[in-house]
Amino acid sequence: MKRIALIASVVFLLMFSEAKAQQLPQFTQYMFNTYIINPAVGGTFNYYQMRYNNRFQWVGLKDYPQTYSISAYGPHGSKDMGFGGSFYHDVTGSTSRSGGLFSYSYNMQITENGLRISGGISLGFMMFRADGSKFEYGDSFNMNDPALFTNTKSIFTPDASVGFLVYDSRFFAGISAHQLLGQKLYESDLTHMIGDEEVNYYGVNKLRQHFMLTGGMMLPLNRDFLIEPSVLVKYMISSPVQVDLNAKLTYRKEFWGGISLRWMDGIAILFGYEYQSRYLFGYSFDYSLTDLRPHSAGSHEIMIGYKFDKLK
Repeated sequence: MKRIALIASVVFLLMFSEAKAQQLPQFTQYMFNTYIINPAVGGTFNYYQMRYNNRFQWVGLKDYPQTYSISAYGPHGSKDMGFGGSFYHDVTGSTSRSGGLFSYSYNMQITENGLRISGGISLGFMMFRADGSKFEYGDSFNMNDPALFTNTKSIFTPDASVGFLVYDSRFFAGISAHQLLGQKLYESDLTHMIGDEEVNYYGVNKLRQHFMLTGGMMLPLNRDFLIEPSVLVKYMISSPVQVDLNAKLTYRKEFWGGISLRWMDGIAILFGYEYQSRYLFGYSFDYSLTDLRPHSAGSHEIMIGYKFDKLK
């Protein structure tokens, strides 16, 4: 129990500190919904589409993270622009984040062979919530103000992201930036006992800007098979770079299977089916390569999609 209490108190301290880990939810099947990582994607297709993602991360751990996301986006009927929106709810034990973003994008052709560029911006909100009553504290933890630790804290704040995308029918490359405003969420002055020594801790928890680079291509092998390699690079200031390497093989534009390697983190397999070029169903399983592996049954993610009729 002392070990559990110590872990809980450390986690609560980190919640009030400048977190060094990336703050945004992650998805293994992002390649089926690149709109959630780049608002410039919004008007690049000639039809509207919806995606629902549900991720259960590190199943087997107590209060393992769960993420729910839904998005819809598509083009203007006659102009080279697009619109979209997304909502998400991310829960990790006693803390949760919920938010919504609405986007506008504009694209144009830049070469005679069909290469285009798109730029997009998203504006919205984020709600951060922390329930201190769900934490267990050790006897050595000194609460200067018990209400600070046992009450529920909720913060509502604006949010924004921006992105650019270069693409044609077989290639894409993009860059995007998220949590542009970098708002401060909490400020705290904590005291913690480590052995017989009292340690004073002053921390500020704030949203950090995240930067993402994406790229991929479609390579037909023959009439039936298409292979799609892609890469996603994520970076947050004061946090290590995270790289996802992916390869997806599609059979007759209906069945797909693939593999994803998240560098120094895990490996994933994914597969799915597209019915009548309209309904999409996907599943992925992540196998951790970190110290969490003995304590977790892996991460599971479900994707459901729908494509509306073409507008142009």
